[in-house]
Amino acid sequence: MKSRQKIKSHNVQTELLESQSPALLKELHLLTPQGDLNADARRKLKQVNHLVNLIRPALEDLSSRHEKVSVVDMGAGKSYLGFILNEIFFKDPAKGQVVSIEARPELTEKSQSIARKLGFSNMTFINGKISDTGTERVHLLTALHACDTATDDAIIAGIEAKADYMALIPCCQAEVAGQLKAMSNPEKIIGEMWAHGIHRREFGSHLTNVVRSLFLESQGYQVTVTELIGWEHSLKNEFILAKKINRENAAAKNKLIELLKMIPIQPKILRHFA
Repeated sequence: MKSRQKIKSHNVQTELLESQSPALLKELHLLTPQGDLNADARRKLKQVNHLVNLIRPALEDLSSRHEKVSVVDMGAGKSYLGFILNEIFFKDPAKGQVVSIEARPELTEKSQSIARKLGFSNMTFINGKISDTGTERVHLLTALHACDTATDDAIIAGIEAKADYMALIPCCQAEVAGQLKAMSNPEKIIGEMWAHGIHRREFGSHLTNVVRSLFLESQGYQVTVTELIGWEHSLKNEFILAKKINRENAAAKNKLIELLKMIPIQPKILRHFA
């Protein structure tokens, strides 16, 4: 009962970002048909809007340098982020386009329906897996809670599409934990870092994101890793923002090589570019 408690409609406006419309939020079920918020929807809206503000400097930079900005949202789900970014930053459809890629056809169809209803002609929805979907030139690539190796798929797509920015929230990094389990080297004390299952999952998750960050740096990206305040699951609360500034970074590449000598894992992103 408490989770469905409504917040009075006159307080809704305080939760909205500038240029954010109740009409879109109703279609996304972040507002009730009457324009109210319940506790669950309010938490979700605050999370998405917080993420929008973290991405805002990147889009403002891109808009200052490009006549038309291309945004690709990988593993888009219900396309909350894509819809909200489009409404806030691309009021003029000629200023940008948003492409949402999602493997579940029912979600793709629903998003297409919402876009048609609201007249978002500059949005495109593609049904398919991240790893199977090629993209052309991308200015900003986003991937929210792309599970396990899907975050690697998003990074691979971003690098191959020469993305200026990538905004990533990794999730459920299980692949490396499995590789750690297969390593039988009781002589090395470092193996105690993953001797127990719970430590293996946590350390594997952390190690995966360290490798991803170093790899992005080696490819010439400036990487910032922060906590995404407000998400419900704190263990899936890491936000990686990467900005392309150089062609490559030899120092970061050497750090990655040395790390892999200590712990010889091979996550998908490294196998792909091997």
